[in-house]
Amino acid sequence: MPLPFDSIIFDLDGTLWDASAAITLAFQAAKSSVDYIDTDVTLAQVQAVTGQPYEVVYERLFPNLPADKLEEYRAICARHELKAAQQPGGTLYPGLQATLDYLKGRGYQLFIVSNCQLGYVEAFFENSRLGHYFEGHQCFGTKKLPKSENIREVVARYGLQAPVYIGDTPGDLAASQAAGVPFIFATYGFGTLTEAEAPVRINQLSDLESLL
Repeated sequence: MPLPFDSIIFDLDGTLWDASAAITLAFQAAKSSVDYIDTDVTLAQVQAVTGQPYEVVYERLFPNLPADKLEEYRAICARHELKAAQQPGGTLYPGLQATLDYLKGRGYQLFIVSNCQLGYVEAFFENSRLGHYFEGHQCFGTKKLPKSENIREVVARYGLQAPVYIGDTPGDLAASQAAGVPFIFATYGFGTLTEAEAPVRINQLSDLESLL
């Protein structure tokens, strides 16, 4: 039987698309504009921090930068990241639009909550042309709040009665639990969770059609 939800809040990176290759290029472009970064950020490094709060990403990637340089470089990278998210953008996971069509057709309200910087969700909308499916979104960059608080804010703002959060990392699970919202694990993303930790899971987006 379909699970009893009336609204769906999605994570973005690792759940709706994979923009890690584009973001890696953005880091490489940012490096060329300063003289205090000696090594390139690799695709594997980007994938390892995907889903972390935006500021934590830079602390993990550049742990030896002084605070003032870290802040300066984060601002430089941010501009390159938003451009990369707009074009070339990420790779949409297979079946995304068809699944969104199905969910909207069944009357589900759809939202995004991500740990990204301000403007990144909008860049996803611009690149994918899927923004019209979503009624709202929230991100770390708006108020520097943890994901759990942003989930709570979306639930409260839109008066959601039976929401579910869909994400791909242990952090997504922890955020949904802290927010008191059920969780569906996207196994195809960047994180790993056992079936005991996340028993409700999808191996592809189209699996939502049988769950919901």
